[in-house]
Amino acid sequence: MEQLTDLKAILHSKRANIYYLEKCRVMQKDGRVLYLTEAKKEYQYFNIPIANTTCLLLGTGTSITQAAMRMLAQAGVLVGFSGGGATPLFMGTEIEWMTPQSEYRPTEYIQGWMQFWFDDIKRLETAKRFQLARIAFIEKIWFKDKDLKREGFEVDDELSAMLHKTLEQIPNAYNVGKLLQLEADLTKRLYKYSAKRTNQIGFTREHNNADDANSFLNHGNYLAYGLGATTLWTLGIPHGFAVMHGKTRRGALVFDIADLIKDAIVLPWAFVCAKEGMSEQEFRSQCLQKFVEHKALDFMFDEVKKASLYYKEPKS
Repeated sequence: MEQLTDLKAILHSKRANIYYLEKCRVMQKDGRVLYLTEAKKEYQYFNIPIANTTCLLLGTGTSITQAAMRMLAQAGVLVGFSGGGATPLFMGTEIEWMTPQSEYRPTEYIQGWMQFWFDDIKRLETAKRFQLARIAFIEKIWFKDKDLKREGFEVDDELSAMLHKTLEQIPNAYNVGKLLQLEADLTKRLYKYSAKRTNQIGFTREHNNADDANSFLNHGNYLAYGLGATTLWTLGIPHGFAVMHGKTRRGALVFDIADLIKDAIVLPWAFVCAKEGMSEQEFRSQCLQKFVEHKALDFMFDEVKKASLYYKEPKS
């Protein structure tokens, strides 16, 4: 059997794959992790390149063996169980992330995080820096993505005014509640902007709606949550130490980190793919391709590292 030392080491921030599987069995065979599907009267096996995978989402009708879980843990792959389409089957249910156990993850980042986390002012300042980074990432991606430009998404006067208005308001947010309000207001305006660009006037964001745009937003957001959970697990920071989404939600920091990339990548492509009548699988492929193209995971790692060490390093 392939041992941990036999796996080619790929940094988590450089890994390219997220998998969502349904109606299959995940197993270990000949030192590899495979998933087995039934096609008509025959069985088909497909390999999962675990050394280059960040997380694995298991949807409806799936099962996984203990041997496969052992190999996934060795490779540092996060495994999550979800409802159909990579989103919860019941909207009140969270994906439950099964994180690999390792005693050799770094302690530097959790120690830095805990130095500021219990200070309300520093925690709010960290949340503000995340929001500033989120907006900078939107501007960067929408400015350089040629595919988005062809769909009418670009940094025009309307978008610039929208983003810069929020940039001016963020430093004056006096508590997390106000910051969450600014975040929600900007996202609503981005929904409206995107709906106009894709001729989906009258769009309303409803998590339970079955229209393509809402379904794709749900789906893409959970892919972003997978990247967020991977980032935090790799750096050794528990998911409960959030800076924005509330200290009472166990996975709240995952939401904070996912927000860094959701509006820049998931949001516009959910509308574009809905306009094009793409299938869920086609949208997922497009979303994952853009995550890799724009180095979304690298960006998340960099921002979390900076936040962790911000108060440890001397300021010039």
